[in-house]
Order: sequence, then structure tokens, then C-alpha cells
Amino acid sequence: MRAFVLLGKRWTGVVLGTLSGGPTGFRALARAVEGISDSMLSERLGELSEARLVTRTVSEGPPLAVAYELTDAGRALLPALERISRWAEEHLAP
Repeated sequence: MRAFVLLGKRWTGVVLGTLSGGPTGFRALARAVEGISDSMLSERLGELSEARLVTRTVSEGPPLAVAYELTDAGRALLPALERISRWAEEHLAP
């Protein structure tokens, strides 16, 4: 049940899926996750970081850059998310 407390929140799966492509900056994530507000994205990234599914790396620059990346635990979760997505396509109405 603990997994669903985090993963059941709106946007969490989409953010994780978006990060599956590799390290991504905040602005690029905001553009890729259509419809999410900056404050909600920041909140989800904080929760995912706290759960040790995502790391946040700051490059001093200039310009200052922040990148987010899946940890090993975050990458290990991707196959399960893909299976759930496949199940939903087969069994849930569009």
C-alpha cells in the first residue's frame, strides 16, 4: 500500500516516465508533462527525491542548471509502470 500512496498521486507516473529518457532539466520536464504547473512539478519532484526515486543535481554554471534523473530504484520501477499502462490500455474504457 505504501507504493500506491506515492505512485497514486496525479502526475507521479508521468514524471517518472518522462525521466526514463535520462537526465532532464526542470524547464524541459515542465514542457514534456503537458498541463502540470511549475509548483505541482516541483512538489512531485521533491516527493520523488525524498522517496529516493529521483536525484537532483545542480551545475553551478553559469548559467546555473538543475537536472533530475532516476535513481536505480526509480529505474527498477519502470517495468511495473509499463505493465500497469499496458493493462489499462487493454481493460479500461478510453
